[in-house]
This record gives sequence, structure tokens and C-alpha cells, in this order.
Amino acid sequence: MQVKKRFCLLFLLATIGCSSIGFAGNNETENPDLKELKQQILEMKQQMNEMKQKHETEINALKEEISKLGQAVPEEAKAEDEAALLRALAESMAGEKKEQKKPEETVYKFGGLSLQQLNPEISVSGDFIGHYRHQDETRKRTDAEIRGLELNFQSYLDPFSRIKATTHIHDNGEVHLEEVYLTHFTALENATLDLGRFRQQFGVVNRWHGDALDQVQYPLALRRIFGDEGLNQTGASIEWTLPQWGQAYQGLTLQVTNSENDRLFGGDTLGNPSLLLHYKNYRDLSRDTYLEFGLTGLFGWNDEWNILKGGTLENEHDTLGTQVFGADLSVLWEPADQALYRNVEWRSEVYFLNQDLLAPDNSGKDNLNAWGAYSYLQTKAARNLDIGIRADYYRPDSKNYANMPGAPIVPLAYTAKNPERWQIGPYITWSQSEWVKLRCEYDYAFGHGTEDTEHVLWLQAIFSAGPHKHERY
Repeated sequence: MQVKKRFCLLFLLATIGCSSIGFAGNNETENPDLKELKQQILEMKQQMNEMKQKHETEINALKEEISKLGQAVPEEAKAEDEAALLRALAESMAGEKKEQKKPEETVYKFGGLSLQQLNPEISVSGDFIGHYRHQDETRKRTDAEIRGLELNFQSYLDPFSRIKATTHIHDNGEVHLEEVYLTHFTALENATLDLGRFRQQFGVVNRWHGDALDQVQYPLALRRIFGDEGLNQTGASIEWTLPQWGQAYQGLTLQVTNSENDRLFGGDTLGNPSLLLHYKNYRDLSRDTYLEFGLTGLFGWNDEWNILKGGTLENEHDTLGTQVFGADLSVLWEPADQALYRNVEWRSEVYFLNQDLLAPDNSGKDNLNAWGAYSYLQTKAARNLDIGIRADYYRPDSKNYANMPGAPIVPLAYTAKNPERWQIGPYITWSQSEWVKLRCEYDYAFGHGTEDTEHVLWLQAIFSAGPHKHERY
């Protein structure tokens, strides 16, 4: 660029000089100064010619170099993008050679070493509880036990199915199979299929295992209607994901199981299955809050009844229906930026029992109604500390034959008029780690026509080991 500028300047001076010489030749004949100027102009013109020749020589040399470099680039590189072309030019200028990739070595491994991946995942969980009870007409005040030890197994059998099993070992040595079911993910469109024995989806907490509860025991109404272990039967379950309804996500569960629950279906001898239908609706109220509610219906039958005739119990057969209806509501507030340290959870459920029966006093067909509910509020006071309180209410039916020998229907009904039971239980849970939780709970139960008022102080230690710690289902 500088060469071009100097060339243009010299050319301009030469032009001016030539014009001046011509003009002077017409007016002056001989002038020494003019001769000297003419000589300087000639010298400058010679220098300009030399610089022009040198510049042309440099340009030609650069063209030859570029031509050589262009010939050195492989033909394949010309078809590549601009970046690949620049890399090829740089390698050619630097005289670098591409390294040839060495062939990969084949490594032979013993196949038996990978068989451990086929082993199921195994977890162990359980809890230790101790309590102090004060109740009139009750002499025993304290007790401590390992409420149970659960062995949990689960494994994916193939890309389409999984198996889960839970064996419960009681403190007295009794062992029973709490859950074992096969889940198939692609049997039906937008649905999963479970086959086996499982805790049924009646509401929310019935599905949870005992050591995963937020309190020491299942809610009072659940224990009175379904039994201390809840609703747990064998059959098939299909869970559909329904189309989204506005901002809400919906699910529908249909379960067809054997009638194995003694509290509800103890008089079933025909083997009629029970049917359960559960609807769930979930929606986000805000970035930090979600709401979930559900509706449940359980339907089954009993066909054998103990009837007192002439001072002796006789069996009579008549197929009569039993229905239990439920509703649940859960609200969780958990700020997204402080989820480990703060939250507030509110959960409530209500249960309604309607059972047709043959009265054991030989008075004919009758109908039994009982209902109950619970509600608890829990908050995270610190990262490893939860505090909460639960309120329970249960109202059984009133039947004068409730305590008849051989055919008791307690606790679904009592002989007292308008029986009811309340329970209030504050609690605090400290999570020592992911594997150990310690809980202290105080339950105060009172009411009319059922049991006497009682005060119970619970101490609970929950422990687990394995990949699935305190799994609720």
C-alpha cells in the first residue's frame, strides 16, 4: 500500500515538472536553475521506474508462491468448507504431515464378569418403636419392638417390564409377602399394567409403606375401615395417563383384585373380585405451589353371614354389596430456590363405608355406615427437621348387635349411641441422614362410645440401606 502511494506522488511531481519545463522553454532560453531541476526530475523518474520494476517482480513472485501452494492442496480439500481449506493450507506451509490413526486393538473380556448387572437391586428398611401409654383399665404402660423389617427387591427384566417385591418380617418372626408385582410399560397405549400383589391406590397414604409415613401410624379412619395394614390385595392394576385438561394433568387407575381384606370382605366365599377406581388431578398453582386431588371408589361383595338362631350360630348365604368411597387433597408449597430448607405440606383424606349385611341377631337385612377423615399440616423448619400435627376423626355406626359373640362387627359399629373418636398428634422428625430418621410423636385420643381416652408418647427410629431408601411404594 505504501509503494502505491509513493508511486502516485512521484508521478504527480513528474507531471508538474514536465509542464513547468514546457512552459519555461517558451519564455526562457537558458537558465541554470532550470537545468538543475530538470536533472532532479530525470533522477526521480529513473527511481520511479526502478521501484515499479521491483514492485512487479515482488507481485510475480507472490503469484508463483500462491500457485505452488494451490497445487500442494489435496483435491479432496477443495471440496471441503473454508475452514478445512485454511487448515490444509496451513499444514502445507508448515510442512506438517497428518498422523495416521492407529487401528484400535481388540480387547477380549470374560463375559461372566458382567453378569452382576443382571442381579436385582436389594434394599433393607425397617423401624424400631417404643411407646408409653396411659389409659384407664389398661395396666401395661410401656412397650418396645421392631415393628418390621422389609426386604425390597426390584429389577428391570427387559426394556418393557420391571418387577418389585417387598417381604415383611415381623418382630415375632412371622413373614408375609407385602408386595410383589410385575409392571409392563407398553402393554397398553398411555398406560402401565401391574400384575401381582400390591398396596392399592385408595387415596394417597394407603399406597405408602409403613416406614415411609410422615407419622408413626396410618390414619385412624384408614385403620378402622381397612384394618391396621391397610388395603393390600392381589390382582391387576391399569393406570392411564389421560389427556391434559387445561393446566391440569389427569390419571385414572382401575384395579381388579381378589377380595382378601378380612375387615371388608371376610364373608366372601364365592371368590368375587373387588373393583377399585381412582381418579387423580394434578396442577401447578404457581412456580412454588402444586395442588393434587383424587376420588376413589371400592366395590366388593360378601355372601356368607353368621346368624344367631335358637342360641346357635348358623351360616346363611346371600350376596350383598360393600362400597367404600374416598376423596383426597394435597397441597405443597416449596420455593424453588429454597426447596431443601423450606416447605409447607397439607394433606387430607375422607373415607365413607356403606355395607349391606344380614344382621347376626336374625333381624334380617341391614345397612352399616361408617366414615372418617384425617388432615395434617407439616413444614420443614430446617434442612433435616420437619414438624407437623395431624388430626383424625372416626365415626362408626351404632348397632345393638355389634358385640354379639361369633359375629362381631367392631370397630365398624359399636353398641353405644352416636359413637365417635378423635385423635390429635403433634410430631417432630429429625433426619440424621438419608438412611436414618428419628421421630417423636404424642397422640391424644378421646371420644364417646368407643375406647377410653388415652395418651401415647411414641419414639421411632427408621433405618434403611440400599439404593431405594424409605421408598413409599
